[in-house]
Amino acid sequence: MTTPALDDASGLAAAAALLGATAPTRVVGRGALRSALPVTDLAVSALGLLGGAVAALDEAVGLPGAREVVVHRGRAEAWCGQHLTPVGWELPSPWDPLSGSFPTRDGSWIRTHANAPRHRAELLAVTGCAPDADAAALTLAIAGWDAIALEDAVVAAGGVAAALRSAGEWAATDAGRAVAAEPLVAREDGGRDAPASGWRPTAEAPLAGIRVLDLTRVIAGPACTQALAALGADVLRVDPPGWDEPAVLPLVMAGKRTARLDARTPAGRARLAGLLAGADVLVHGYRPGALDALGFPQGERERIRPGLVDVAVDAYGWTGPWAGRRGFDSILQSASGIAHAGMVAAGGDRPVPLPVQALDWGTGYLAAACAVAGLARRAGIGRGSAWRLSLARTAHALLALPRSPSPDAAGAAGDAEDEPPRLVTTPLGDARMTASPLYVGPASLSPTWIPTALGGDAPTWR
Repeated sequence: MTTPALDDASGLAAAAALLGATAPTRVVGRGALRSALPVTDLAVSALGLLGGAVAALDEAVGLPGAREVVVHRGRAEAWCGQHLTPVGWELPSPWDPLSGSFPTRDGSWIRTHANAPRHRAELLAVTGCAPDADAAALTLAIAGWDAIALEDAVVAAGGVAAALRSAGEWAATDAGRAVAAEPLVAREDGGRDAPASGWRPTAEAPLAGIRVLDLTRVIAGPACTQALAALGADVLRVDPPGWDEPAVLPLVMAGKRTARLDARTPAGRARLAGLLAGADVLVHGYRPGALDALGFPQGERERIRPGLVDVAVDAYGWTGPWAGRRGFDSILQSASGIAHAGMVAAGGDRPVPLPVQALDWGTGYLAAACAVAGLARRAGIGRGSAWRLSLARTAHALLALPRSPSPDAAGAAGDAEDEPPRLVTTPLGDARMTASPLYVGPASLSPTWIPTALGGDAPTWR
């Protein structure tokens, strides 16, 4: 069986061509998460493109032998946030009580996001709730708003929310049309020659010796850099003072080092510039223009580090009226029609989200494929490249994929049990980790250690 759904409607076929991910992919095992949409197919396809990019990199750098790309279907769906099982402890919930779907006055719904303290405060202020309001109080307040009006008000205040839309309603908006017109993966080649590199990859660790500067948060970007770490890269994640997200860190931090610096200060900017100068790959998940405001627009990043492979992920795409809007997986599901599709399939009257944060994880694996493809391209033409992806465009791809004939059928775990989970140690306790969902010859996504606290390392390269 080959990778499913590499079709033009989703943009996956064009992405495969741009990434050079043309190696045949063998998909083994079974699995289909309960969903109105083909979530497992999206995960398998994204991982298959990552594997194809690794095979192309191996060829570009002259590693001997052909590489078979194998994706394990049951494990692919597990590696969308269900790959870690704590032993004797529990992962904290990632959701604030005020994050969720709430009914509105006009008979619709709105999805709120209050996980970050700032976003929580802005939501409460707009709805007229007290700073210590609970979900019941917020429900009552939201019931006095129309969905679109509240979405507009929260976003205008700097918060995060999305009214429930059908896929057709989303496609009819200016923002939806702009996202649909974008490619799933975009690339722009750099204009400066890369300096000579002493990088010597191996088949087991094709990114050994590669430095990845990780300026991402939550899931999509961190999922990308976790995959790069598993392939051998030295990944250094940098966060500002005071930032934390303990509920997701165990799922996305395997194999990384983590440091803190304040890029708003002169000393912090100088340190960040030094890290950038030593990086091979930069992965960032800030809104468009955020790095520019810190003094690091794309041209400056390329000047500091000629040959840089620059991978950026945002929420609502890179063109159109919502290009700078804040968003997260759950918010995009509401805005793009995904949660509405789940509601219709369930025959219910409230939004039904995906069973996993598939937009985050799918985008993350695609971003990792971009980083690997950028390194292969640098090895071939001697220049870096900039790559762009978005959660909204991944949502468009998911909605375009062929639907399962039995979307409500429970999928068999299949191959998820043919290789037992490994016991890994984290600062929170031991956990069982699902075996790698992807193999490219001897290379796999099998990290061995997981830091679960931020800022434990110095902001320096090894």
